[in-house]
Amino acid sequence: MVELERNEGALLMSLGRLNGKAEMKKLLEESKLSESAAMRAALSLLQKGLLKIEERKTTLLKLNEEGSLYASKGLPERKLIKTVLKLGGKASLDEAAAEAEVDSNLLPLVLGWISRKNLGKIIKEKGKIFIEAKEEKPETLDETLLKKIFVKREVIAEDLNKEFNEAIKILRRRNLLLENEKTLRIIYLTDEGWKLVKEGVKITLEVTNLTPELIIEGKWRQVKFKKYNIQALTPPVWPGKKQPYKKFLDNLKLKLISLGFKEMSGPIIELMFFNCDALFMPQDHPAREIHDIFFVKKPEFGDLTKYEKYLMNVKETHENGWVTGSKGWGYNFSIENSRRLILRSHGTAISIRTLISDKLEIPGKYFSIARCYRPEVTDKTHLTEFNQVEGIVVGENLTFRDLLGILKTLAIEVAEADEVAFKPDYFPFTEPSVELAAYKQGYGWLEFGGAGIFRPEVTSPLGVNVPVLAWGLGVDRLFMMKAGIDDIRELFSQNLNWLRNKEVS
Repeated sequence: MVELERNEGALLMSLGRLNGKAEMKKLLEESKLSESAAMRAALSLLQKGLLKIEERKTTLLKLNEEGSLYASKGLPERKLIKTVLKLGGKASLDEAAAEAEVDSNLLPLVLGWISRKNLGKIIKEKGKIFIEAKEEKPETLDETLLKKIFVKREVIAEDLNKEFNEAIKILRRRNLLLENEKTLRIIYLTDEGWKLVKEGVKITLEVTNLTPELIIEGKWRQVKFKKYNIQALTPPVWPGKKQPYKKFLDNLKLKLISLGFKEMSGPIIELMFFNCDALFMPQDHPAREIHDIFFVKKPEFGDLTKYEKYLMNVKETHENGWVTGSKGWGYNFSIENSRRLILRSHGTAISIRTLISDKLEIPGKYFSIARCYRPEVTDKTHLTEFNQVEGIVVGENLTFRDLLGILKTLAIEVAEADEVAFKPDYFPFTEPSVELAAYKQGYGWLEFGGAGIFRPEVTSPLGVNVPVLAWGLGVDRLFMMKAGIDDIRELFSQNLNWLRNKEVS
């Protein structure tokens, strides 16, 4: 009869009672062993040829808070159709939404799902939207899957029928799922293992520690010491480390400093003068409207007294070109508009502050990694808050070719791009202007941002009479390409699996 250590025997006999094959979770329930003890025993039995271990990567699906709400209360499109049927089969969108208690912000999406799922008809009459439904359609697969996950709390994606593949994509697109990668371990008995289960095993007590008592009492001669298994799995250790995106920003800063750049900074609450006016952006420019800038509600205005000299120069430049050789924009410049307080919408405002600073060095190279704010619609490539890496190079005899060289270096050395492409662009404050895009194998092309040479209408009013190369790149997108991420929201993810397993660069 073969001798096995107690945990090995318990695991082997439990596996026999489970018909020789079981997931580790089921095996733990049957054997009453802890996971670490069971894994040690399984690895020992594996080395003895008594069992096999198969590992399978799986995706665990759970519902987030919104998904759980929809699973219990119903998807908003289903609620809306039920309400329309309750109201007689036809109702205005406003009436049905109010009755069904569907958030008005969701209505455009809900109407889209009603049409896509053919749950009812969307009709426009006299400037109003109506919904018409004759009968309640059968439950769709995404609804079925939603309820299945809600009841079971979690399901393994790979164990679902193929018919649910599209439903998973839909729930994922609607941000209703929480997904985690998990390794499933299936334990099998080998022929030798089965033979041993049938014959029976002799359990021996193995000792892992040589204690003073064993030595004093002489019992060490009577016990069997467990051999060290240096290949045994150990519990994972998750040491503290920097968030991957924060680490990338720190490395980017060091890279720019190594290239001779000095860091510049500026306020998040900015004056419209620095954000727009000093950049020769006309005061009726569309980008100044509420859809492109966050305005500060209180206080509304800031003080420009200490910048009066530059303010007057910029005012003249806008109105008639001042001494720049330009005709300007030909309108009456509003100083009150320049005093308006906003959230910084781009990092170029910091460059303007640097150009009027007493500490400006010519020649000189400057950069900032600036937090910027715009009222964007959040999607996979846009956030209302984003980082921008901004830079200027000031000096005699600088050319457009120098600027392209800097941009290429950043794309290749920072984002690890394989190719770069430039195409002409337009900005009110640079001429010539260029857009930078980069390509990475397996990722594709991604636009990074714009650059150019500051126009005389920008530099002359600030007292700078040498060329200034300027660039502003979406640093969030630089990291997305480097890390192979296709959704900008993942940069600030709280997904522990991603944070733990992302390699330290």
